[in-house]
Amino acid sequence: MIRTEALDRLPVRTAVPALRRALDDRGVAVLCAPPGTGKTTLVPLVLAGLTGEGPARRVVVAEPRRIAARAAARRMAWLLGERPGERVGFTVRGERVVGRDTVVEVVTTGVLLQRLQRDQELAGVDVVIIDECHERHLDADTVAAFLLDVRGTIRPDLRLVAASATTDAEGWARLLGDAPVIEAQGVSHPVEVLWAPPARPVKPPHGMRVDPALLTHVAATVRRALGERAGDVLCFLPGVGEIGRVAGQLAGVDAEVLQVHGRAPAAVQDAVLAGSSGGRRVVLATSVAESSLTVPGVRVVVDSGLAREPRTDHARGLSALSTVRASRAAGRQRAGRAGREAPGAVYRCWDQAEDVRLARFPSPEIKVADLAAFALQAACWGDPDASSLALLDPPPAGAMGAAREVLEAIGAVDDGGRVTERGTRMSRLGLHPRLARALLDGAREAGARRAAEVVALLSEEPPREYGDDLAAALRTARRGQDGYAGRWKQEVRRLSGQVDGAGSGGARSDDAVVGLVAALAFPERVARARGDGAFLMASGTGAELRDASRLRSAPWLAVAVADRPSHAASARVRLAAVVDEPTALLAAGHLRVRGEEVRWVDGEVVARSVDRLGAVELAVRPLRQPDPELVRGALAEGLRREGLGLLRWTRDSEQFRLRLAFLHRVLGAPWPDVSDAALLAETGAWLEPELSRARLRADLGRIDAGQALRRLLPWATGEAARLDELAPERIEVPSGSRIRVEYGGEQPVLAVKLQELFGLAETPRVAGVPVLVHLLSPAGRPAAVTADLASFWREGYKAVRAELRGRYPKHPWPEDPATVPATRFTSARLKRS
Repeated sequence: MIRTEALDRLPVRTAVPALRRALDDRGVAVLCAPPGTGKTTLVPLVLAGLTGEGPARRVVVAEPRRIAARAAARRMAWLLGERPGERVGFTVRGERVVGRDTVVEVVTTGVLLQRLQRDQELAGVDVVIIDECHERHLDADTVAAFLLDVRGTIRPDLRLVAASATTDAEGWARLLGDAPVIEAQGVSHPVEVLWAPPARPVKPPHGMRVDPALLTHVAATVRRALGERAGDVLCFLPGVGEIGRVAGQLAGVDAEVLQVHGRAPAAVQDAVLAGSSGGRRVVLATSVAESSLTVPGVRVVVDSGLAREPRTDHARGLSALSTVRASRAAGRQRAGRAGREAPGAVYRCWDQAEDVRLARFPSPEIKVADLAAFALQAACWGDPDASSLALLDPPPAGAMGAAREVLEAIGAVDDGGRVTERGTRMSRLGLHPRLARALLDGAREAGARRAAEVVALLSEEPPREYGDDLAAALRTARRGQDGYAGRWKQEVRRLSGQVDGAGSGGARSDDAVVGLVAALAFPERVARARGDGAFLMASGTGAELRDASRLRSAPWLAVAVADRPSHAASARVRLAAVVDEPTALLAAGHLRVRGEEVRWVDGEVVARSVDRLGAVELAVRPLRQPDPELVRGALAEGLRREGLGLLRWTRDSEQFRLRLAFLHRVLGAPWPDVSDAALLAETGAWLEPELSRARLRADLGRIDAGQALRRLLPWATGEAARLDELAPERIEVPSGSRIRVEYGGEQPVLAVKLQELFGLAETPRVAGVPVLVHLLSPAGRPAAVTADLASFWREGYKAVRAELRGRYPKHPWPEDPATVPATRFTSARLKRS
């Protein structure tokens, strides 16, 4: 029996007529409705015609998480007075509860992606609702892009609703072709904000690590909230590990402590969503409770201010969840949970001044995540570079390039990016492409069951108490009775049924199989020991084990999970398996390179024959007769690293370079650019044949740089012959002396004794630029500087004469320097001559 009264109380009902009109007129709409208004439960029932309004239609609702999909289906079935699997059902990975009469099916976005790849028309489906699209999960963005493609080509009748819990809907409206935005007002109660920062500073999060002092403070804040407020407490924490630690610190509180997250057993999830049976509750939750789920009875929220987002370090081949500060939008969503049923309060475990510095919205997953799975989905869709997909944010080119490399390496796409038959099979396994490769190839080597066991461990990281040894974690999961072990066994059954093969690895031990499958999944993370718990991965990244790890003595590891804090030189291994060298070579064979390596190392050319697995050197021997071209490249690299000072520079060659630089700056082409960058970029134009003849650093020191630079003079145009005219090395002054011109500054400099310029009225010029004259005393010390000799003789000379003639009485100091001959001698010497 339909619970009409409960349906009528849902605030979104007022927006339903506008939503129906928008879908009838345009076929697309954006529905904005706060959490708790019924957008996830009432709207699908209405659009399916299950509430007695409108024609009957088949509706698919896509949720970002399994827990939300199950909860939504159960809630809708309850509203209809039924059980899941009748007119409302759900499908998540590993679980399908639908029947012949099901017309509303709730699925995860991942399941819908798989369905679209198998059946682009979505035969029999009339309406698709993408729920919680504001969270910007990659699967949801991809589903939307595929559905828009389907609507634009083969199913213009398919109706599409993007449902969001926030009012930031403009982007989605544009993406859906200026779709109407329908807003539903929620029934919200006032929520008092209490700022509750820790008394002492805590360390900021990095990688997966959260300062234990912050978790202790969060637990204390929960106790405070229980003492100050009535009702249940909902506490937001970033992950399962933090939930477990805070739960441990709440032992003894006068309330039932429940843990809700994507890994929680279904019975626990149901208990949380069913509401209290009498006593008070403390619900410790991840971000799954921000908007996807309704937790009855909550009057207080305690917000740690942290969240988990995917991060990928493409240069090091590391990808993992990372702890970050939650966005302001997430903070608003979390706080709103306290005011769903009555006035409430939120305790924010950070300072109010910090709030304005938080990001407005969470990072779109497409901008920060590993894109290998997305790239494979796009390739299977027929758009390998995703250039024609309607996406709110385009995938970063670097991340797509890294994803393409991974897919090519595992045989999922060809060198043109087109999906292979193997890639199509991988895409249908419901796994990351790396794990799909490990399952397919591992099943062939070790049997389907054992490969599936390891892949199931890798697809959902085991709890920390399982340890960092993947083989030991396998044994714990096999005999375990905890929630993780139950989910793991269910996933093993699913995966085992999707691959064939008894495998040829019956003689392999469990430890060997674990290492092989992990290495197949992450070949660039196979790592060889460097001693004292340190390893070098094939990717070139260092890796370190914790001091107590039993893996420290292993010669090789397959690293399954690692993170690298921003301040650390090496990654920290969180989960790995022991492998031997043959297994490493089998899994990462595409990274093996044999050849000659000639490099500039520590200031010298080093020539070696190297057999390497990525960055890991397997065998090395010196080369007696290296390829001359490789030697030349190493010497050029040495010049780039250490500079042109490796060549022989005399004073004349340095001045010659400065003359050329001056002409290039003043006159431009054809006079060459002789800056370091330009010379290093064109070594072939001026350092040959000397560079190709060189073999060692010492040979570079024998190359006369000045003579080599003469090759750059503009001989072809004839301008080279004007070098001494345009930028002379020396200028003859009235005394007859030939004085060197210094070209190092903005203006050429002529440093000359004052008496040698008597009679010279105009400043000398070089390439049209007046030189800067440094007038020297008879002892060669600076007396005056001028770029205008005429002005100096007229105005400055008298002061210089008055100051110096008493100090240098043997030298001429005429009142009118224009009337006496220039000289470099004393007055007496002049009289004798």
